[in-house]
Amino acid sequence: MKNFLQSLMFILLMLFFLFACNDKNENHSDLITSNHFYDTLDLTNDFYDNAETIDLAIQPISIEGEIENQIITDFSDLPLRSVIVKETVIAKDGDKFVGAYKYYGYSLYDILNNLKLNKKNSEEFNPIIDLYVQIENDKGEKVNISWGEIYYPNHLQEIIIAKHVMRIVPSKTKNLWTVPKQSKLIVASDLITERNILNPVKITVKSYPKSFKTIKGLKPLYSSKIDLYNENELIETITENPKELQIETFNTIFYGRGRGIHSTQPFTGIMLKDLLIKHTNLTQENIRKGIFLITAKDGYRGVFTYSEIINRNDQSEILLICSKDDKDIGNFRLFPACDFFSDRAIKGITAIYFSVNEK
Repeated sequence: MKNFLQSLMFILLMLFFLFACNDKNENHSDLITSNHFYDTLDLTNDFYDNAETIDLAIQPISIEGEIENQIITDFSDLPLRSVIVKETVIAKDGDKFVGAYKYYGYSLYDILNNLKLNKKNSEEFNPIIDLYVQIENDKGEKVNISWGEIYYPNHLQEIIIAKHVMRIVPSKTKNLWTVPKQSKLIVASDLITERNILNPVKITVKSYPKSFKTIKGLKPLYSSKIDLYNENELIETITENPKELQIETFNTIFYGRGRGIHSTQPFTGIMLKDLLIKHTNLTQENIRKGIFLITAKDGYRGVFTYSEIINRNDQSEILLICSKDDKDIGNFRLFPACDFFSDRAIKGITAIYFSVNEK
């Protein structure tokens, strides 16, 4: 009898909610509010609907930089996306867990999707993979996110400006994690979530300002070494993958945005983060603002953030492959397992630049 009454209550509440939604005839984003139905009786199999959904104060966001016209975001026509995160920050005595949450908000993918770009270096290098966005909040805190993180990942729509939040409450301890009051940038693929800053108010689109001579169709595209730079200071040169680093093999369907399928063969190499971490400490500044520019002999280049290489929580790592015998596209190339397309699988790599300085 108890189960029957619980089920009846659940059905009546859902019907009420559906009728209320239909009567309002509003954008879906307006339906996720603090009064949104949540399953307090564990009647569904969903672990992420068991707590109250709380509204966050969201500000208009200006978008500027290398675009045709500066604009102020209009969220009204954007779909609402959701992500789940376990937030953790850097503390003096080790990483500090903040809480587990489900956030609803507007994805950077959707926010930037209809922008017309105006790249400063388009005549020299037209591809968009050297772009990144800098997000700033009302306190002046800044976070960098690569264009590749927004538009190339296997899992899209996972970087959002959150408008609502729900705690993911442990069923035994019932811990009620502290929730923010303002909107929040959420990067769901980050392990240490220092890029999740409160109250973002500005997005600036940028291309990496370093210039290189571009030679289309260069053959052979072979580089005998990689020079590693930190703020333009040469810190190491490698001619092969360091033998002390573990070799990994990733199986993949290697697919290009232009030519489609390339191969179904595995890639074998070292994880790029293992090479770079010894030169770049895991700090809040590096996580938030660190940028790697990876360049090839023909001038091809791509931007990766520190966080997407070194601070991932999804194990979709980036491999550095050493192929000394491949005289056409060796000695070094990348395989970004995190990407759907192959555009950032840079070949004939000559240098990797790291910077956190303001561009």
